[in-house]
Amino acid sequence: MSNLQAENHRKGNGAGVFSGLVDWCVRRGVSSIVTRGALTVTTASGSVLTFGDGTGEPVHVRFTDDRAEWAFLIDADRLLGELYMDGRFIVEQGTLYDFVAMMLREAQNSTHPLIARIIDDIRTKLRIFRHRNLPGRSKTNVAHHYDLDGRLYELFLDPDRQYSCAYFEHADQSLEEAQLAKKRHLAAKLLIEPNNSILDIGCGWGGLGLHLAEHAPGGYVLGVTLSEEQHEYASRRVTEKVGGTPAEVQFALRDYRSLTGRFDRIVSVGMFEHVGLASYRTFFRKCAELLEDDGIMVLHTIGCSATPGFTTPWLDKYIFPGGYIPALSEIVPEIEAAGLAITDVEVLRLHYAMTLESWRERFMARWGEVAQLYDERFCRMWEYYLSTAEAAFRYEDLVVFQIQIAKRNDIIPLTRNYIADHEARSASKIDVEGSVEGKADNILVG
Repeated sequence: MSNLQAENHRKGNGAGVFSGLVDWCVRRGVSSIVTRGALTVTTASGSVLTFGDGTGEPVHVRFTDDRAEWAFLIDADRLLGELYMDGRFIVEQGTLYDFVAMMLREAQNSTHPLIARIIDDIRTKLRIFRHRNLPGRSKTNVAHHYDLDGRLYELFLDPDRQYSCAYFEHADQSLEEAQLAKKRHLAAKLLIEPNNSILDIGCGWGGLGLHLAEHAPGGYVLGVTLSEEQHEYASRRVTEKVGGTPAEVQFALRDYRSLTGRFDRIVSVGMFEHVGLASYRTFFRKCAELLEDDGIMVLHTIGCSATPGFTTPWLDKYIFPGGYIPALSEIVPEIEAAGLAITDVEVLRLHYAMTLESWRERFMARWGEVAQLYDERFCRMWEYYLSTAEAAFRYEDLVVFQIQIAKRNDIIPLTRNYIADHEARSASKIDVEGSVEGKADNILVG
């Protein structure tokens, strides 16, 4: 054997030993998690590993190289998404959602590997240093996600472009019906009256603000956003809304911290997740400054029903930079410190999982159109985002908090009956409202 052949043989043996070690680690790591289901993993070396008890729909995934396997073992929270985006982790049978749902479901019954626990603990301790969202950074973070091509959101959201957790009154309710129910639910908790002034912090594409205007004849609605795309779209909705609005409606490209004046009602839906842990006190003190003494505020935010955690690094890098999901224990002290009082807390469980399921299915059905707007890697990135988010709301401790806030304890009725009463009255007008909103959206879409 020549010296060159001997050297190649030595390298080959070394590579084989490394591959064998990685495969052994995959078998040991995954087997400690997956005890139910039918999971098959094909490693880069060609080894076929099986896990679970064989029940349920089979899922088969494949790694294309040893380093991909190692990345998955060391830090899946940060690297699995990138592996999927880059085609180094491939789903051969079943869907990506099937795989991540199985892993998150099964992980609830196992102890995470030591290195994963150490990494998680470090990220939790450092979370406050990574979420100091000053105005300039906040606008940049918002633009990263919400200033994407508006046609993307048309492909999977409802016609009103509600991009937050819907409120499913029953399991077989459509996404459109559940999003309208969410708006009715929030309006009920706000106890809106004629001539009220209403502030919507993080107004999105304007759907909630326009809905609330229907309940405040003679009043005023101001919606603020940092997204130029959302601001332009929402403003056009006002000028092109058929028949106008009972209350004056305006949408502004403003940071909530720059606002002045007083409002009878304040609502914030799906925006608090972008405030940043270090800015909670600033947020609630500003809300206290803007809320009338007899006013009511409702905060609708994704939350963690367990102890505080951290933002998944992949999500922070690719989808929601600067975002953070708070525990209730991190929100309540800041409300109290701002001189505000909590008058009601509702925890929406599984509603967001059902919402995300609808979004994911619609997104996957329009994959080709999304690829034309961006590319295949972008599609895989968003599939990973929607799939992991849905699985987390089903099998981990993610929920949605709706927190009603006031300055006085005699503003809210003594019982919660008023919520159902308002929703029933509002639902009786669903056909009229739905047709009007539909006409406005038909003008704008496309």
